[in-house]
Amino acid sequence: MNPIVYAIPVFFALMALEWAIARARQQQVYRLGDTISSVGLGAMSQVLGFYTKLISLGIYVLAYQHLSLWQLPTESLWVWLAALLFYDFLYYWNHRFGHEVALFWAAHVVHHQSEDYNLGTALRQSSSSFIAGWIFYLPMAVLGFPPLVFAAVALIDLLYQYWIHTEQIRRLGWFDRVFASPSNHRVHHAVNERYVDKNYGGILIIWDRLFGSFTEERDDDPVVYGTRKPLRSLDPIWANLEVYVALAKDSWRTRSWADKLRVWLKPPGWRPADLAALEPAAAFDISAVQKYHAPLRPAASAYAALLFVLLVGAGTFVLALDGKAPLPGIPGTAFAVWIVLSLWALGRWTDARSASREMLCIVLATGAAVLFWQGALTGLATGIAMLLSGLAFGAWFFAPQTQAKGAEAMRHSLT
Repeated sequence: MNPIVYAIPVFFALMALEWAIARARQQQVYRLGDTISSVGLGAMSQVLGFYTKLISLGIYVLAYQHLSLWQLPTESLWVWLAALLFYDFLYYWNHRFGHEVALFWAAHVVHHQSEDYNLGTALRQSSSSFIAGWIFYLPMAVLGFPPLVFAAVALIDLLYQYWIHTEQIRRLGWFDRVFASPSNHRVHHAVNERYVDKNYGGILIIWDRLFGSFTEERDDDPVVYGTRKPLRSLDPIWANLEVYVALAKDSWRTRSWADKLRVWLKPPGWRPADLAALEPAAAFDISAVQKYHAPLRPAASAYAALLFVLLVGAGTFVLALDGKAPLPGIPGTAFAVWIVLSLWALGRWTDARSASREMLCIVLATGAAVLFWQGALTGLATGIAMLLSGLAFGAWFFAPQTQAKGAEAMRHSLT
């Protein structure tokens, strides 16, 4: 079974604790639309990862089998400790390239699109990191770290970073100087000029201190979260594709053949001279930053929350199959695709996009067909899909007030 399945209840318990602490401090740290978007993107990433991890892990295994200089023993503690340290070092460079090279930013941007900062943001993960992220970890395979060790330390590094996505833990003194911490990572998610592209460390912040990318959080410069080109949408598929589409358009439109390649390899925001002259970009103004807000009536909020919980349950069922048996053929794959499409339709519905009621209704209603096709899936998954199918027509009755043009934007307070 995928270890993430065991972590899911812990994730949600800690999110509830964070919400309770923030409420006691008279702070609002969660908004329904943003939370659905962030956690939904994480669920989508994990469901699709059931298939895409075969690419990244498969490449690692092939490199280990054919290129490794040694084959280190899994029973030695030093191998595990060295692997964790080395992985964290390589993760630093993977993360840094994710901010300094447009192709890698196109995948990583998903994690930064939220304009809130909470434990739900930690779950906001890309579904396309498998495309090129595996490159950075090939040195581990060449040095002979077994695939089991690699997968385990990668999971440890990932799970460690969950707790640092919060505003409820303040500065931690000496800990902040050695390890990635909430204060250090708040800086990393900021769009403030002094904070942009800083603090990449996964577990250790000493990599940033060694390679000149560290800066401290300051009380006189409160962190503003998000990206300098905000997504302004809750659509999870568009969240994953937005930057790829923009890069592809620029690569197609520029007249220079060299620039068609440079678009993908230059830092994010770089544009060919001909396109930059044709469409000059306005300077970033932090005082004009707005939080994207999808206004929902109470009944619509309750309906969206119920659908979302059920979809997360369905996604957890898929993850629970990992390690036991492959998804059962075409029906199982159709079930995974249905979860992804349902999350997409729910995001558009919450966004109040044009025709979103029809999309959500149709996608949810197909759940019964997916489940009963060949009778391949039973138990919890069947119950969830049947319930979701039964709730499909609620998409009409509880629809957000604004359709066609999408949700409104709410002024972000910088005080």
